[in-house]
Amino acid sequence: MTIFEGITAEAVQTPRLRANVLRRPAASATRRAVVFVHGNVSSSLFWQPLMLALPADVDASAIDLRGFGDSETLPVDATRGLRDFSDDVRGVIEELRLGGVDLDVDLVGWSMGAGVVLQYALDHPARTLTLQAPVSPYGFGGTRGADGQRLTPDDAGVGGGGANPDFVARLEAGDTSADAPTSPRAVYRAAYVAAGFESQHEDVWVASMLTTRTGPDNYPGDSVASASWPGFAAGSRGVLNTMAPKYFDTSGIVDLETKPPILWVHGSADAIVGDASFFDVNQLGAAGVIPGWPGADVAPPSPMVTQTRTVLDAYAAAGGSYREVLLEGAGHSPHLERQDEFLKALADHLG
Repeated sequence: MTIFEGITAEAVQTPRLRANVLRRPAASATRRAVVFVHGNVSSSLFWQPLMLALPADVDASAIDLRGFGDSETLPVDATRGLRDFSDDVRGVIEELRLGGVDLDVDLVGWSMGAGVVLQYALDHPARTLTLQAPVSPYGFGGTRGADGQRLTPDDAGVGGGGANPDFVARLEAGDTSADAPTSPRAVYRAAYVAAGFESQHEDVWVASMLTTRTGPDNYPGDSVASASWPGFAAGSRGVLNTMAPKYFDTSGIVDLETKPPILWVHGSADAIVGDASFFDVNQLGAAGVIPGWPGADVAPPSPMVTQTRTVLDAYAAAGGSYREVLLEGAGHSPHLERQDEFLKALADHLG
């Protein structure tokens, strides 16, 4: 694991798990605790450039979720939505006393990690939330409309069955090549960042992806048969099933009594989270990639960005506040692709 100069890795034992945490301590007595939560098929390594660029008075920590990075590999109970992950994050915050005696932290989540952050906010106080390219508050796929109506009772086309088997096999094999479109490096180039973006740390990002533990209890999770197209539905174990609509719904943030300010950052060229995502099985059906698609009346792609905006608008109308920063031309990783703009938005938000 490549740790950048100025950052340290620490094994933190909590009552729930042994977690790996990257730390960049504050250089002054005035400390503000910012906790970073990575997304799916990645790890805390992706946060390092941003952590190093933060102001000196920020105490920055990035946590490897269970089954990723150097944290312990434990089963993921998908029936709890993303709560296994958010409870793990809480355990680390408590163990390290991040944010002082009040555990007053600012949370930054990316993609699935943004869903973890939203679930955390439903269960625990937080000072602020930053959501980068967040999963919809109604989960990943299997819904229609701005209000996230579920398409089928079993969430057909959602969860572990939607993962590409060759991609999973290449993760297991530690494939670092770009020889096939399903290799982790090729997926990073095609989906994690916008076309044309290059990074001197690409090998680190691929290594981070390859820390993903695979199997029915981790990534991608299990699957069950469905009578609805495309013939499978969300199981009850593993990572992808945590974001099935029947298990995951964070639209309840609208009803929080104390509403932390929210910053929402996303790119216009995001290939993973969008209103027509090619990681949504129904979008693949609409495009003819998966045969037998029954049509938009039955299996429409989920409008993920529209759903996020609708929930955040309701959040603001109910007394909360949010700011949307849309970066034109950026992909799924604005903190890498447009670090200066992301950092400015975050600094303004924290300030």
